[in-house]
Amino acid sequence: MATFEPRVFSGIQPSGNLHLGNYLGAITKFVDLQSSYNCVFCVVDQHAITVWQDPEGLVRRTREVTAGFLASGIDPEKHIVFNQSQVAAHAQLAWVFNCVARMGWLNRMTQFKDKAGKNRENVSTGLFVYPNLMSADILIYKATHVPVGEDQKQHLELARDTAQKFNIDYAERIAALGYGVENIGRDVTTDPEQIFFPQPEPLIGGPAPRVMSLRDGSKKMSSSDASDKARINMTDDEDTIALKIRKAKTDPQALPSEVDGLEGRAEASNLVGIYAALSGASKEDVLGEYGGLEFSKFKPALIELSVSKLSPITGEMRRLMDDASYIDGVLAKGAERAEAIANPILDQVKDIVGFIRRK
Repeated sequence: MATFEPRVFSGIQPSGNLHLGNYLGAITKFVDLQSSYNCVFCVVDQHAITVWQDPEGLVRRTREVTAGFLASGIDPEKHIVFNQSQVAAHAQLAWVFNCVARMGWLNRMTQFKDKAGKNRENVSTGLFVYPNLMSADILIYKATHVPVGEDQKQHLELARDTAQKFNIDYAERIAALGYGVENIGRDVTTDPEQIFFPQPEPLIGGPAPRVMSLRDGSKKMSSSDASDKARINMTDDEDTIALKIRKAKTDPQALPSEVDGLEGRAEASNLVGIYAALSGASKEDVLGEYGGLEFSKFKPALIELSVSKLSPITGEMRRLMDDASYIDGVLAKGAERAEAIANPILDQVKDIVGFIRRK
């Protein structure tokens, strides 16, 4: 009985500086997943250009994200690391999905509403349809699992809906060509007996799924924040890390002894969460050690921990980024391996929808 091979797909946009939120919210999770899954890790540079990017900056940031992957412990020999634009199958499947997904689905995407704001009529069409490209990123590898943050769950739901609609729309063709996998546990009133695309499952988590700004605990840490002091960049040196943590916004109260005491104290909760994530402890453990202390006592401990954990990664990133040819070689080799998976799947999609292809 045929089944889908367990496979993880995930990616990071090179649209800004790689920062602590990327590391704790995503990359550490990627590193852990290597022991349990075959993994495909992508620098999603095509997603990045949904808003204007300086071309030279995009090249640099694509290499920086790749260096961050490698320096953090992702193995490009055992798993696949590449940049999205080198594998044309992503964009080709995205066009098919543009014709499968419904406008109503995209209109409900809250991230588009947030990013477009009042400028909805002036943003790129790519920003509107990029969730379909995200669906293609995942499904061109028939990925079964996707590590996502809370703000990406809606896009994964779209990928699942798109996979299901494709499977239903082309059910007879999938079966006739022998491209399907038996749909175990299907709803026989709506689902075909055989399916082509799996419905990928979310892997929620990471040591700190949502790292917040050092200047405003109500906002997610972001490379687009106007203030560089709002984030710790993965390329920051020890002195810069220390300065940013010392200047991080807090409140006048001492740290509580219980997690419940962090309620309504966004900045305090964020710093405790960062310490917990970097140390591998729980917030309860951190407050058990530092509860009752002022931030003037806690911040030096957080600085020491942050520097000890991040400095080796920063040093390795800088070493790697000084060797652009090596990084480009990793990406090129990864793209070849990605194509070996993606291109046969795309060929089958073309057969299913009725495209004549070269053979």
